[in-house]
Amino acid sequence: MTFQRIATILFVLLIAALGVALYIDWKLAVQLRGVKAFVEGYVFADAVTACERVQSSTPFKWNGGKQTAVIGLNSVKLNKDTVVANYTLVADSVYCDYDPVWKKADIGSNFLERE
Repeated sequence: MTFQRIATILFVLLIAALGVALYIDWKLAVQLRGVKAFVEGYVFADAVTACERVQSSTPFKWNGGKQTAVIGLNSVKLNKDTVVANYTLVADSVYCDYDPVWKKADIGSNFLERE
């Protein structure tokens, strides 16, 4: 009888701990979405300005473009210590990768191959 009570209590504690962990994960995901939206809004104006200033054979025209889209803020962890972030915009099938850390834009490039 004692074993059944202990097993039942441990099972209930395990279910409660799982519920708490899922709740914390949900709250953090909501906060992360808010932070990401804030950062994307903060970076957007700088990205458009930098992308339109870049000299390229295919000019990037956000304000005069017929089809524009924001791909968004992305990051890739290259190794244990290095994370590369970029903000990607598309205007009339011309891609522009903006690096918010270095305030630099590249037209039609793969952001993983930047120096």
